[in-house]
Amino acid sequence: MEPRPQRVLVLGATSAIAAEVALLHAARGARLHLVGRNGAKLAEVAARCSGAEVTTQQADLAALDGCADVVAAALEELGGVDVAVIAHGDLGDQIASEASFEEAERIFRINLLSAVALIVPLANHLEAARGGTLAVITSVAGERGRPRNYTYGAAKGALTLYLQGVRSRLFAAGVVVTTIKLGPVDTPMTVDHAKNLLFATSPRVAAEIVAAIDAGAGEVYVPGFWRAIMPVVRNLPERVFQRLSFLSGR
Repeated sequence: MEPRPQRVLVLGATSAIAAEVALLHAARGARLHLVGRNGAKLAEVAARCSGAEVTTQQADLAALDGCADVVAAALEELGGVDVAVIAHGDLGDQIASEASFEEAERIFRINLLSAVALIVPLANHLEAARGGTLAVITSVAGERGRPRNYTYGAAKGALTLYLQGVRSRLFAAGVVVTTIKLGPVDTPMTVDHAKNLLFATSPRVAAEIVAAIDAGAGEVYVPGFWRAIMPVVRNLPERVFQRLSFLSGR
């Protein structure tokens, strides 16, 4: 009997990085269920995964009340899940979030609360199934509050902390929880940002994300060089940090 194709759920599948992750799994013959807000972009990603069995689901993951239903529909479509990837997010407008709680709340809703609303039913399902992998993209921005993105960073930092608890909770059930601490990537989300050598490409980070999932990693930095950089950034005394404009500037 041939082994069953791996069942892979990608939430936020229309992002450049998530699309590349889906393509890598499709190339290995996985059965994919892709969830995204934009129907046209979702269809494009599905078409790129030709050769694999792909189903899609259009949903706005910022609509918190609907997240449990999104997960339930995905699990029914796939008949369970082996790997679930939560990949959606939005940098938001930092300056606007300082002037308007509405923008600050929106950033937290998209980058933290919607992820939690998806993690709760997924974690419960995987715990009952006694196995599987939950992979969630957070950010290196969550490790130090910086004036240019501290609202987004705070949301991602809280998500990383939340995932630490979920990982320890699900350990006894044989469930792997992989936290992807992502550095800046050259994608449509960062189109207005000045690029430097620290910016990676979507195919590169997708390959590292899939490798981390395959390895059953806990927390990983992607690209890997951020593992050497972030302890320095995180542990700099504030009086030093605030005088380094390339870190504390806008």
